Amino acid sequence: MRPTSISVLVVAALLAAAAGWLLLSFFYSSWPAPPWLPVIVLAVLAFAEGFLAQNTAARVQRRPGAPPVEPLAVARYAVLAKASSLAGAMYGGYSVGLLTFFLFEPTKFARDAVPAAAGGVLASLALIAAALWLERSCRVPDQPDRNDEGEPGRRRA
Repeated sequence: MRPTSISVLVVAALLAAAAGWLLLSFFYSSWPAPPWLPVIVLAVLAFAEGFLAQNTAARVQRRPGAPPVEPLAVARYAVLAKASSLAGAMYGGYSVGLLTFFLFEPTKFARDAVPAAAGGVLASLALIAAALWLERSCRVPDQPDRNDEGEPGRRRA
């Protein structure tokens, strides 16, 4: 599995921002206020993945006092991290599209919706950062080459 590409996250965020802006510009009169629940969920996920990243890094690097890590669990964490970073980028882009639209709209509804949209951007950025940290924590550290006797040295071809 390859590391998450920043360019994929940027493209997903830009497409979601455009979609949010376009949807809001066409359906503004019937658009509901942005809810706070996704912001809270993304913030909790960011916190949980940050904690998981710290714990996983200690276990993968075999720091003293850290229990051994199960390889299947690390693979699951890596998949969670990749999915979370993409979801965070998409919701963050969507929130940026909404926020941009609301900032240029001179209505009370738009002014009242700005905090939730800004919270969505911040929570999404936190989730992306935590997910990328978790993904990096799942990497196996480089091991020096060992010869047939298990001592450091050059490998035989």
